[in-house]
Amino acid sequence: MAIVDNDVIMKSQMDQRVREVQQTIAKRGSGVPPAADLQPQVLDRLILENLQLQMGERSGIRVSDDELNQAIGTIAQRNNMSVDQFRAALAHDGLSYNDAREQVRREMIISRVRQRRVAERIQVSEQEVKNFLASDQGKAQLSEEFHLANILIATPDSASSDAIQAAAVKAKSIYDQLKKGADFAKIAATTSSSENALEGGDMGWRKAAQLPPPFGDMLSSMPIGDVTPPARTPGGFIILKLLEKRGGQGQAQMRDEVHVRHILIKPSEIRSEEATKLLAQKIYERIENGEDFATLAKSFSEDPGSALNGGDLNWVDPNSLVPEFRDVMSSTPQGELSKPFKTAYGWHVLEVLGRRATDATGQARDQQALSVLRNRKYDEELQTWLRQIRDEAYVEIKLPGATQAAQ
Repeated sequence: MAIVDNDVIMKSQMDQRVREVQQTIAKRGSGVPPAADLQPQVLDRLILENLQLQMGERSGIRVSDDELNQAIGTIAQRNNMSVDQFRAALAHDGLSYNDAREQVRREMIISRVRQRRVAERIQVSEQEVKNFLASDQGKAQLSEEFHLANILIATPDSASSDAIQAAAVKAKSIYDQLKKGADFAKIAATTSSSENALEGGDMGWRKAAQLPPPFGDMLSSMPIGDVTPPARTPGGFIILKLLEKRGGQGQAQMRDEVHVRHILIKPSEIRSEEATKLLAQKIYERIENGEDFATLAKSFSEDPGSALNGGDLNWVDPNSLVPEFRDVMSSTPQGELSKPFKTAYGWHVLEVLGRRATDATGQARDQQALSVLRNRKYDEELQTWLRQIRDEAYVEIKLPGATQAAQ
C-alpha cells in the first residue's frame, strides 16, 4: 500500500483503520462515509504515525507493559467500565483487544516523540504571560471554555498564491455546505487535514485564548451548533463548530496553607537508623519539657534550608510536601508538637504554628495563562513539524488515484 522510509504500510492495516473510523463516526450518530472516501485521509494518518514511530524506534522510546496496562485501565475508567467490560465492548464492536492495546502503545510512543521533538522547543517568557493577562483577550476569555470540532484545509509553507486561493475557495464551499445543514463530522473525516479529522474533527475542550486570534471574539457570542466562517491561519484555512460552552468569570481560588517548623535528623555512615530515631525522640522530649524549639532546631536540625531560621518553613502548601510529612502535619493540631516520624529524608519532629486559607487566584491565573500560551504554540508548532517530517520523508504510495511517490 505504501513505502514509508524504512517501513511499509499494508493494505490490511489501512482497511482495519478505515473500519474503526467508520464505527467511531457511526457512534456519533453522523452519516458514515464510504470506505473509498476515507482511504486517502486514513493513509495519510498512517504515514504520519509510521514516521513518528520510526523516530521513536531510533530514539529508543519504549512503553512497558505496566505503563500500557495503566493506560488501558485509565481509558476503561474514563468510559465507566472495568478492563474486562472494555474488552467485551471492543469484541461487541468487532475489534480485537490485543490490536487496541497495541494501538494505545503506538499512541503513547508518538506522544513521547512529540514531547521530545515539539514540546521541548516551546518557550513562554514571563513577559508573554504578563502581556497576555493584561490584554483584553486574556482578561475576557481566559476562563471561558469551548468544546469544538474543526476542519482544516491545509496550505503548505511554500504554497503559491494560486494554491492558497484554491484552498480558500474549497473552505468557502465547505462552509456553505455546513450552513445548509451538511454533516460536519462526515465532511471533516473526508476532507480535513487536521490531526483529529478521523474523529470528526473533535478537538475536545479549549480555552478561547488557545485558539488562533480570529476565533476568540467570535466564540463568546456564537450560538452552540453554529460554525465559524473560514479563517486563514499559518496552517491553512480553519472552520470551527461550537459543540458546547462552559465557564465565564472565574471565582476566587482558595488554597489551604500551614505555618510549620520542624527539626530533621538524618541517618549517616556514623549514625544508624535506630540511633537517629532515638536522637529525634530525645529532642522531642526536651521540647515537651519546655526547651525552646527554635534553639534546638539551630543546634540539631540537618535541614540546611530551615535550621538557621529555627526550623521555620514559613507558610507552605500541604500538596507541595512529601506525603508522610503532609499527613502528620495535617493531623497535628495547631500549637502542638508531633511525635517523631520518618520520611525519605530522615526523622522529623514538627510543630504547627498556624493554618489559613489564602487567595491563590493570581498564581492559578498565571499558571492558566502559561498553559494557554504553551498549548497555543504547541498546536501551531505541531502542524508545522508534521508537515516538515512528511515533506522530508520518502513515501511511495500505491493507492489508486494517489500520488505515486514523494521524496
